[in-house]
Amino acid sequence: MASLSADAVALKARRRDIPWAERYVNILGPLVMILALCIVMAFADPRFFRLQNIMIILQDASIFMVLAMGMTLVITGRGIDLSIGSIATLSAVIMAMLIKDTGLNVFIGMAVAILVGVACGLVNGFVITKLRVPDLIATLSTDLVFRGLALVLAAGVVLARFPDPLTWIGRGRIFDLVPVAAIIGIIAIATGYILYRHTTLGRYAVAIGGNTEAAVLTGIDVHRHKIYQYMLLGGLAGLAGILLTGRLNAIQATAGMGLTLHTIAAVVVGGTSLFGGRGSMAGTLVGVLLLSMVVNALVMLRLDFFWQQVAAGVIIIASVAFYAALQDQSKGGLSGLFRRSQRGGT
Repeated sequence: MASLSADAVALKARRRDIPWAERYVNILGPLVMILALCIVMAFADPRFFRLQNIMIILQDASIFMVLAMGMTLVITGRGIDLSIGSIATLSAVIMAMLIKDTGLNVFIGMAVAILVGVACGLVNGFVITKLRVPDLIATLSTDLVFRGLALVLAAGVVLARFPDPLTWIGRGRIFDLVPVAAIIGIIAIATGYILYRHTTLGRYAVAIGGNTEAAVLTGIDVHRHKIYQYMLLGGLAGLAGILLTGRLNAIQATAGMGLTLHTIAAVVVGGTSLFGGRGSMAGTLVGVLLLSMVVNALVMLRLDFFWQQVAAGVIIIASVAFYAALQDQSKGGLSGLFRRSQRGGT
């Protein structure tokens, strides 16, 4: 553990030597894209800046804030979870059936949804660590399993009309303005920031993702902490299922199919490395907001849904290429450019 503390001190010292533009590029990059989008929308449709529309953007982003918080930790730890959409759906279907068919108290039903998500995350973690199935294959397989279970349980039926507390969480507003779901999403990101920066869960995720062998040598139980990461993400997927159900006031087994890729996109755009070892909750928040703003802008411009997918794909490619160039010091990439500019171009 002493070695890990020494590494953390050395890492902080190295970060102080990095130019500020490079240190915060995971936030600056998406912010520049947001600024460019705002300039375009100022001419294309000024209604984009109305307070009501901003609240709609925040409500749309809320589910992805919740999911992206957990995904940031998982990807930082050199993992990935392709099953969160199915976990959210399965959790929501079980909750809905308990509330509708058995008359279970709505708050207990929501707690059950989160526990189902945690259980699914535990399954993912067990398959990855104990059965040694690669994260990508493991979660792709469990995605099919969880989605299949949701289909079997729901039997093609749309479950709808839930008690007020559930719909209030999903689409209620405080003072008829601020979406409750957005507040939940922001709280999730804030909690993730604390976990990432000030607890062993976050520090060990960075250590595991940066160098798994070194993490083992310092005494970190890699398997146990990866299971914790997937359990946390599973629980957050359960919460996302609650928000989705409350917003729609309905749920079916085919819901949540686009949640996974959108969440991963937001995390990657926010600067979290797909190769592990580096991430940022602040960057993730900006990434979520950027993608939600892009989708909202395209809707306002009355472009087809397919163009939304094209725009999201282009943003992901541009972001990953930008971060790759930033790290490409040996070929004189952006990292070298930052350093040369700091030395006055020498």
